[in-house]
Amino acid sequence: MDWIKIASFLGGVLAAMLIRYFGIAGAAWAIFYKWKRAKWAPRKIQARWPKPTDIQREILYSLLTSGIFALVALTVFNPVVRPHTQLYSDPLQFGWGYLILSFFATILIHDAYFYWMHRLLHTKRMFKVAHLIHHKSTNPTPFAALAFHPIEAVFEAAIIYILAFAIPLHGIVLVAFLLFMFIYNVYGHLGWEIYSNRFRSTWIGRWLNTSTAHNAHHQFFKGNYGLYFLWWDKWMGTYEGEKSLPLQGLSGPPPKMKR
Repeated sequence: MDWIKIASFLGGVLAAMLIRYFGIAGAAWAIFYKWKRAKWAPRKIQARWPKPTDIQREILYSLLTSGIFALVALTVFNPVVRPHTQLYSDPLQFGWGYLILSFFATILIHDAYFYWMHRLLHTKRMFKVAHLIHHKSTNPTPFAALAFHPIEAVFEAAIIYILAFAIPLHGIVLVAFLLFMFIYNVYGHLGWEIYSNRFRSTWIGRWLNTSTAHNAHHQFFKGNYGLYFLWWDKWMGTYEGEKSLPLQGLSGPPPKMKR
């Protein structure tokens, strides 16, 4: 793989990541913080608005993270390493049923990995060195989705190694996983709750992680370590719930927000 191909690969991956980042996080910001902010004010989790300096920091570190993710992708998808992975290109090799099931497998594997990685990042030494940057967003916005210290960015990206070598994955499934992961990550840092109280009280809703639960994690720095689901937190006794937050709820008058 010569330098021109390396530069081309990195440039393409980085461009795709930036389009994904600004496209999805930017759209979420435009909808919730600009277009529908008055109408959907009762869904705002915290009454205060994030500071401009916080948003600038979130974007800056997210740009850095995107570069690190691109480098990690290079180490997996280069011609030397890729033949040793379980990535495949023919969708019929394992059948359409496996193709669909493998997508859900990536979600379950990533959720387990993220929970225990997140617990590690909250140990005293690791938190100060690698995770504090992310927690400077005590009132996170969609732009905080990738706002990681470089060390944490490597930990976050390591799931690609696990997935690429652990189970057979088609390229479409991997792309779908990365897209779903980022969308749910943006939702987790949205600052607004889009799940209704009624849905959250259902059997399915009780096991899904919510923006409210993750917002509590950013405010109080403990518990609620999961990404997509709440079961690891509930099984391990680290679920802090949503009760300690000064919630505005999903009904009632709009909160008094400050710019």
